[in-house]
Amino acid sequence: MTSSTDRPDLEPTTAEADEPRPTPGINDKGRVKRTRAGAWWTALVLVALVSLVFLVFIAQNAESVTIRFLSYDGELSLAVALLLSAAVGALVVAIPGMVRIAQLRRSLRRTAKSKH
Repeated sequence: MTSSTDRPDLEPTTAEADEPRPTPGINDKGRVKRTRAGAWWTALVLVALVSLVFLVFIAQNAESVTIRFLSYDGELSLAVALLLSAAVGALVVAIPGMVRIAQLRRSLRRTAKSKH
């Protein structure tokens, strides 16, 4: 086996020897690098907290209310009615946004193809 002292071409230059070696898991700013496992853990904790808030909300708003929409009538828990209306509202906002994002991606792909 050959050591670096036997072969001068393997010895580090003065500039390489003076540079600090990067620490594994630490970025250039000295902070711990983010990982997928850390992101999943954070997401899991947030989902658990939001679920807990929903459970409290549902428990405190369990009384039944009458919902009327056009010619339809029905009994529903107040919490379920509020959560359902929030979900429908989110969809009303999200669907046009998704369509616009798809349009922009398609336009970007066409522009990239025409340049090549």
